[in-house]
Amino acid sequence: MIVLTDVLDPQQVVEVRKALEAAPFRDGRATAGAAAEAVKTNTQARGDDPGVAALARRVRLALESHPTMRALARPVRWSNLIFSRYGPGQQYGLHVDNAGMYDARGAPLRTDFSFTLFLSAPEAYAGGDLVVQDLSGERTFRPAAGAAVLYPTGALHRVAPISRGERLACVGWVQSQIRRADQRELLYDLERARADLPPGETSLLLDKSIGGLLRMWGED
Repeated sequence: MIVLTDVLDPQQVVEVRKALEAAPFRDGRATAGAAAEAVKTNTQARGDDPGVAALARRVRLALESHPTMRALARPVRWSNLIFSRYGPGQQYGLHVDNAGMYDARGAPLRTDFSFTLFLSAPEAYAGGDLVVQDLSGERTFRPAAGAAVLYPTGALHRVAPISRGERLACVGWVQSQIRRADQRELLYDLERARADLPPGETSLLLDKSIGGLLRMWGED
């Protein structure tokens, strides 16, 4: 689990929020599975609306260009992105996301990572924390608007009840080029080490090793 800072800058956040003011929303249970439907109370922008689809492409491009997303998640396929809205009394109870979904063309994808991109400033609402469970317990996230939380899709998580204000976010799922989490972590560590090296033979050897591992482990 990691926070990706500055996926969107403040002006971009304002522009996305303004565009969502005119977007059609519907009951969020329309996209929930049978188990999640019972614990989900929010609304979501209609993905079949052209304006919403354009916003989703904009957010996806911003995520794709984020250096940590590229180095850690290495996405090769994306689900449709969903813009969610929570008001007072709404929440999303403890649940787990599906292991398989579909991309924009209807092709199946394996969900390795989930993400939540926050579009509301933390002081604009009370409650609404993203709570993700791992082996050490619960981790709570409430980052600045424009930041995203990236976490393994298999993790149990929830959105705490909202008691004041409005929480806007964009959520989605990615299939990584690298299936195994331990291999992704090793490649990410090597990329970080490579970034701290000056040009020279050592950095070239690291480039060669990273490339070799990508060819060995990479999937379409």
